[in-house]
Amino acid sequence: MTDLDARSAATGTGDRSRPRTVLPALCVTQITSWGIVYYAFPVLNPQITATTGWPVGATTAAFSAALLISAIAGIRVGRIIDHRGPRTVMTAGSALGVLSILIIAAAPNLLVFFTGWAVAGFAMAGTFYQPAFAALTRWRAPDHVRALTIVTLAGGLASTVFAPLTAVLADHLTWRATYLVLALILAAVTIPAHALALKAPWPKAASAPAHANGGAVQVARSRPFWMLATALTLSAFAVYAVVVALVPLLLERGLTTGQAAWALGLGGAGQTLGRTLYTALARRTAVTARTVALIALGGATTAALAIVPGPYTLLLTLSVAAGMVRGNLTLLQATAIADRWGTTHYGRLSGLLAAPATAASALAPFAGAALAAPLDGYPALFAMLALLSGIAALIAARSTPTNAHAADR
Repeated sequence: MTDLDARSAATGTGDRSRPRTVLPALCVTQITSWGIVYYAFPVLNPQITATTGWPVGATTAAFSAALLISAIAGIRVGRIIDHRGPRTVMTAGSALGVLSILIIAAAPNLLVFFTGWAVAGFAMAGTFYQPAFAALTRWRAPDHVRALTIVTLAGGLASTVFAPLTAVLADHLTWRATYLVLALILAAVTIPAHALALKAPWPKAASAPAHANGGAVQVARSRPFWMLATALTLSAFAVYAVVVALVPLLLERGLTTGQAAWALGLGGAGQTLGRTLYTALARRTAVTARTVALIALGGATTAALAIVPGPYTLLLTLSVAAGMVRGNLTLLQATAIADRWGTTHYGRLSGLLAAPATAASALAPFAGAALAAPLDGYPALFAMLALLSGIAALIAARSTPTNAHAADR
């Protein structure tokens, strides 16, 4: 048996289970779903608060509530996909996404606005990275890392495409009309794409590897799983707090708003660049070492931003480096379950793993801003976040399963 045959047997999949339309369809729907349901909000929120008089804190809280709901709902979504495949979940999620945007656009008060974002939370759980990762991990194994890299590269274009488009629409329309146009785009692109491209037979789950005897419940209750979940949650908190706090930090350094915005934007470009390197990294490193190294690098770039006052070109370089680490961390989480415990219960375990990290990323912007004042500024905040990443790396070092065959292959 060749190495490829062996890996295909281990995952329960082969070329016959790889519908060709899945990957391009998911690339398009990730760009569209993220672009409209997620990235349109920060562009439109100033107009929303200005025209309605609603507090910025309230509208932002509604958005964060959606992220928290998606974290919780994602656990159930993963279990459904494991058993039934992604078609129904992702098609329904797209329909909910359209409904949520329509509710938000029509909201006469904050209560309805919050309701719309609550519905959006369920839509996120059914359409964002986690269900797409579950679909590709089962359909594209054993080459799923390449597929995951491609879909995250596409997802990284969501802000590039839809933030400017949303801004152009908002220049000519009200925020409500802008959301209505975006809802039409979301319906036209994502609902038929998920309904038609994901209808291939769902491959039978692979047999659980030896170290996963007892199934998903035993793995989810194991010490390595919770060590990994804790490490990724702390890392996610630090990473997303850094993203939101970077502009205020650079303003404290004496940079202009435009210079700070460019630094943030180039960090996003670094994120895309970093994702192109993950396949080679995964091929050359063991999973535990890779996890520790990437989380530690996240802490190192954060510490450098805390310490280095300039010049501007060096700060730009650090922002790009931090973005490259973030890009790799996205794929690290996407592959964490399959690398350690196989693909048998990928959807369920991935949902459990992602839930606290998603919640942390939702809370990080508020917590970071709240901590900056008592810490006497953003450099001290970045130093604290770097320390948090260091702790996460130490915890990740203890996340290797008892049977390390999968973890260190």
